[in-house]
Amino acid sequence: MTMTKKRDKRLTATVLCCLLVGFSTLNAQKILIPMDLTQTDHLKAYGGTYWALENGVQVEWLLNYCGGSFLMDAYPEMERQLRIRGVAYKSLTAAQAMQIYALIEEENMDKVLLEKAPRIAIYAPPNKQAWDDAVLLALEYAEIPHVLLWDRDVLQGELEKYDWLHLHHEDFTGQYGKFYANYRNADWYQDEVSKNESMAKGLGFSKVSELKKAVARAIKDYIVRGGFVFAMCSATDTIDLALAAEDADIVDSVFDGDPVDADYAARLDYSKCLAFENFKVETNPLLYEYSDIDIPPSYAPALRGAEADFFTLFEFSAKYDPVPTMLTQDHANAIKGFMGQTTGFRKSLIKKSVVILAEAEGTEQVKYLHGNVGKGTFTFYAGHDPEDYQHFVNDPYTQLSLHPNSPGYRLILNNILFPAAQKKKLKT
Repeated sequence: MTMTKKRDKRLTATVLCCLLVGFSTLNAQKILIPMDLTQTDHLKAYGGTYWALENGVQVEWLLNYCGGSFLMDAYPEMERQLRIRGVAYKSLTAAQAMQIYALIEEENMDKVLLEKAPRIAIYAPPNKQAWDDAVLLALEYAEIPHVLLWDRDVLQGELEKYDWLHLHHEDFTGQYGKFYANYRNADWYQDEVSKNESMAKGLGFSKVSELKKAVARAIKDYIVRGGFVFAMCSATDTIDLALAAEDADIVDSVFDGDPVDADYAARLDYSKCLAFENFKVETNPLLYEYSDIDIPPSYAPALRGAEADFFTLFEFSAKYDPVPTMLTQDHANAIKGFMGQTTGFRKSLIKKSVVILAEAEGTEQVKYLHGNVGKGTFTFYAGHDPEDYQHFVNDPYTQLSLHPNSPGYRLILNNILFPAAQKKKLKT
């Protein structure tokens, strides 16, 4: 399909979306939450949609229609909730809804039924800081309920109560984020070491790195049994390092009291990893980097600089590839880049079975990916905060009220609703 045809089809949907603006609520049978540039608060729109699901209202996710809009039956309380949240919506008659359905049948669009609000858990330490995690900020701003779990909960089987799990910016190698060189004397760093060591001892592990390996295996087992996992920044690559190094010590003595195994490289088992293979581990405790998966490395400058740093979402067939299409719904195709301890993924180290969702064109950097393991899925999104290009420790956290239409944050929230889709769609 040529770019002209793609543009024409998007224009058709946009024109129809605009024509529906201003219709009277008289005889309204449907509510449309547009997710194109007419939306006043994209992030709150996800919270409104989640509220509908929580209250027994099924929602149709209109893939590739007006930025991935939501359609549901009209109820006065639903409209009230959207008004309270400041979310733009349109009241449609049955005839107007049929116009939309007809367009969806003709174009690269589809409708996916969202049936039930997913139960959401966040894997996060008890000493988490305000600057720690974009997903927590997104959930709180969108008013989507969630619970926090940590190591004890994971190892005691609490994950089975939840449909969707986000991995806080964790270091599953047990190296405390590799902040040793710059922050080992900071109170927050010492507190993190103390809490992790106490947890490891309390659960019967000789050191934190062994505890984190067990947690990584439990999370992988959760996916295999049908769980949905989403991770950002350092959690994305360190969980694979922990899985590959199940029978090897890759952690320096400053972290666990004993040296790295001399033959650790030969003992890595990449077949146990979720997304990556054939990577090289960085064992230097003074270097703020875990492996060569990260591109550019954390100690190197950005690939292009903030003003020129963008990544591009792939376009998928809504009817034949509904899962990646759901995960890439947005009102923008080019998203401004942002850094993190893991800023991007080196394409040559990604397993062939993994679907690439977004990349920085002209580079080796993949920004967003998705894969299946057993009955479940994982989705990795590189970088720390989509609205803070280079976030540092103790920087003020992002005020999402200033970024209600953030395309980068929308990718996070697509993942929240993904598990609510009909199971038959998730298996295609």
